Amino acid sequence: MQARRGFVVEEEKNFCDDAMSILSKAMQDVCYLINAGYDRKQASTFVGNHYCLSERQRLAIVRSVATQKQLAERKRKEIFDFQAQDVWIDGFNQIITLEVLLNHSPLFLGMDGVVRDLASLRGNYRIIPQTKQAVALLLEMVYAYHPGTIHILLDAPVSNSGRLKSKIHEVDPLVDVQIVQHVDLILYEKANVVTSDSIILDACISWFNLVSLCLKKQHSMAYDITGVDQ
Repeated sequence: MQARRGFVVEEEKNFCDDAMSILSKAMQDVCYLINAGYDRKQASTFVGNHYCLSERQRLAIVRSVATQKQLAERKRKEIFDFQAQDVWIDGFNQIITLEVLLNHSPLFLGMDGVVRDLASLRGNYRIIPQTKQAVALLLEMVYAYHPGTIHILLDAPVSNSGRLKSKIHEVDPLVDVQIVQHVDLILYEKANVVTSDSIILDACISWFNLVSLCLKKQHSMAYDITGVDQ
C-alpha cells in the first residue's frame, strides 16, 4: 500500500483537540514576535521549544503565519476573477496540495486565507493514484472562470517533472505546461498567479486563492490554528 501524500502516523496526536489549543497559543506568540521584527523560523523555533512542539506542529505554524504587513499586502493583491486573462499556476505547489486534499491528509488555513499542506518533498516527487484526479480538479476549477491561456510551471530540478507534464496533458492536451529551472522567479513578475507559496504571494502582481475553492467543492476542511485577530 502506498503512503498517503502529506501524512505521517503521528498526525492524530499532533493535531488532536488538546494539541490544537496549544498550537493556537503558540501561533499567537509567534505572531507577536514576527510583527516585532523577529525572523519567522527563529521565532517558531523559540516558541516551539517553549511549548515542546513536534517538527510537524512547528511546520504547520511556519506555513500558516504572516505579519500584519504581509497580510495587508496579500489582501490588496488578491483577485477573485480572471476571465479571458492568462493564468499562471505553480504546478507542483498546487497539485501536491490537491493530492493531500484527496488523500484526506492534514491541510491548514493560513492567516492569509490560503490553504497549505505539510508535504515536504525536498525535490523528490512521484506520481500517485490521486495525481490525475488532482490535475483534473485543478483544471476544472480554473476553467470555471473562463481564463485565457492556462500556464502550468513545473520545476525542472524536481524528480518526475516530465512524467507530471505528461499526466497533465492526459487530462488536457491544450494546457501550456512548461518545465523550467526557476518557477518562483518567473511567477514573481506575473499577474493571476495560483500558488500558496508565501514568497511568491508577496512578490507577484496578483494572485488567486484556488485551493480554498477546491476545498469547498470537496466538502473538506482545513485545520485553523491562527487564533489571532489581525
